[in-house]
Amino acid sequence: QERMLVVARKGKEDEVKAICKKWDLHSEIIGKVTRGATLSVHHNGRKVASIPAESLVLGGGAPVYHREDKKPAYIDQLHSFDLRVLPEPDACDDVLIKLLSSPNIASKEWVTRQYDHMVRTNTVVLPGSDAAVIRIKGTRRALAMKTDCNGRYVYLNPRVGAKIAVAESARNVVCSGGQPVAITNCLNFGNPYKPEIFWQFKEAVAGIGEACLALNTPVTGGNVSFYNENPEGAVYPTPVIGMIGIVEDLRHVTTAWFKAVGDLVVLLGKNRDEIGGSEYLKVQFGRVAGDCPRLDLNFEKRLQSACLEAIREGSVQSAHDVAEGGLAVALAESCFLNPHQKLGAVIKLHPEERMDFTLFGEDQSRIVISVKESNLKRMQEICERNDIPLTVLGRVEGDSLVVNDVIDLSIEKLFDTYYNAIRRKMES
Repeated sequence: QERMLVVARKGKEDEVKAICKKWDLHSEIIGKVTRGATLSVHHNGRKVASIPAESLVLGGGAPVYHREDKKPAYIDQLHSFDLRVLPEPDACDDVLIKLLSSPNIASKEWVTRQYDHMVRTNTVVLPGSDAAVIRIKGTRRALAMKTDCNGRYVYLNPRVGAKIAVAESARNVVCSGGQPVAITNCLNFGNPYKPEIFWQFKEAVAGIGEACLALNTPVTGGNVSFYNENPEGAVYPTPVIGMIGIVEDLRHVTTAWFKAVGDLVVLLGKNRDEIGGSEYLKVQFGRVAGDCPRLDLNFEKRLQSACLEAIREGSVQSAHDVAEGGLAVALAESCFLNPHQKLGAVIKLHPEERMDFTLFGEDQSRIVISVKESNLKRMQEICERNDIPLTVLGRVEGDSLVVNDVIDLSIEKLFDTYYNAIRRKMES
């Protein structure tokens, strides 16, 4: 582990070694690119191996394993579950508090504060927003980075779930002002000799490939971890995606929280009330069922382009991806993620069917932004040109989150629940 092979331009070797030395890394020149089609290995001045390079290329001679694969029977069974039979909650207030207390959603500050996240003073955005942003000293540019994966989605639909992991990590980079450019990955699965596990793996890899092609984010590397099982079974298939993006100007850095009283709260994308595999379904009903949310990669790319264009021209005050917990959690987080300035919001939703599905559904390709009222027309023009729905949800005001007549919670209560949930669990 922790090794990398670099092919440097001739004459630049000393510059590469100097960079490695700066970061306390050992480096050695071990060879050079030659003409011809042979890989030669020398040891103590003696040639010990000579291999036709073509034999190392897939399709040219490298061994390829074709393992047995089989779609697991549980998938069709879980997809057939009728989510509409679930009872509507008595109080959506209580559900939102329960979701903000879930370790999958609650603040990870209890963990992150134990580590140095200000190494070399390059951190532009502290932990807690959509992506990490690190300045590139000596320039106006920065790097935005995000890791993402929802193992439940991949369990229910490996191909689409893996696509979502790529899309969501890219969406978080965009919400932070960056253009996604590449990914790395960490693919965690059970025993690949079991046909059902290998099918999950094969489908997930295919999904990653499709999403990366659509979003133009090549895979720079990664690793695979198999045999993650215990006597009761394998872990959820979890292909974690690490996305990196480039922020062209530090002025474009955008955070998730509302900025000013009077700003409009706007939804980019469309509510479809999809709760399959959602945190709501797991926390409220103890179920992992249904299909994972749908994902249209062409729509996703247009959404990200529209949002990034608006951010770069200064039309966006805040931007926050709608993910685990759905729209209600995204709105709540936008109210309190900045611990120094908590701002409330009054929201009006128009659900097509059930209010709880609209509030807590995890439909993909949605971003909550806040804009000055004077910039709304410009946002509408950008979204119309990219064929992206735009809905004004409400306004930043007050010291509570109010949604229709179903949620009315003080920001202080939401803040306390979110930031102290894991600490309280660890201390209990």
